[in-house]
Amino acid sequence: MSLNGKVAIVTGASRGIGRQMAIQLARSGAKVAVNYSSSRGKADEVVMTIEQFGGQAAAIQADVSKVSEVEALFSETLERFGRVDILVNNAGILENNAITDVTEEIFDRHFAINVKGTYFACQQAMKHMAKGGTIVNFSTSVSGAMLPTYSVYAATKGAVEQLTRQLAKEFGPKDIVINCIAPGQVSTDLFLNGKSPELVDSFRRMNAFGRLGEPEDIANALELLVSDKARWITGQTIRVNGGFI
Repeated sequence: MSLNGKVAIVTGASRGIGRQMAIQLARSGAKVAVNYSSSRGKADEVVMTIEQFGGQAAAIQADVSKVSEVEALFSETLERFGRVDILVNNAGILENNAITDVTEEIFDRHFAINVKGTYFACQQAMKHMAKGGTIVNFSTSVSGAMLPTYSVYAATKGAVEQLTRQLAKEFGPKDIVINCIAPGQVSTDLFLNGKSPELVDSFRRMNAFGRLGEPEDIANALELLVSDKARWITGQTIRVNGGFI
């Protein structure tokens, strides 16, 4: 699935799933804007990894919860690479809290990064993305389950799924497809943080294969969605979860 000549922005690409997606898009031929918020060193490592196999990439700082920085992310990408063909809205946060422990700050931070960041990146794509482009947003398979302490996180991802559906017909006239990947439990710092080995093992047993997903599992699904073979898929949420739900 060649992406030669295409330019991709991957938000939250300094680690975990974002890192793997940036690398695999570059291996397929895309030039990649490796977005990060604060982990400059990690983002530079991703760029160096890509350059080692002959790919092209640039680390670009932007806090996606701030519209001005999302605008700057697109401006710098266009300045460096001349176009934007692929947008992967991967940046997000997850904090597990019982409803009695959720503060206004926690609530607002989750919605600012997970929803506002995705929405206004899509807005920039409408303004600047080349015809025939692809947008992939990120939800979670947790939104299809009923798990304690995930209420705020799942609410943000439910919003992302809905905006993906609602925007599909706005992007259609520009021949831009927009879909959403909803991963299950993936072995990343974001998922593992704060969880006991016993809890992680219980999640492992919830899917059909008895293991956690790996970043490569999600990146492989992304490669399909950004390829020409998926041009008739838009406005959909694809659950990539090993049969979790």
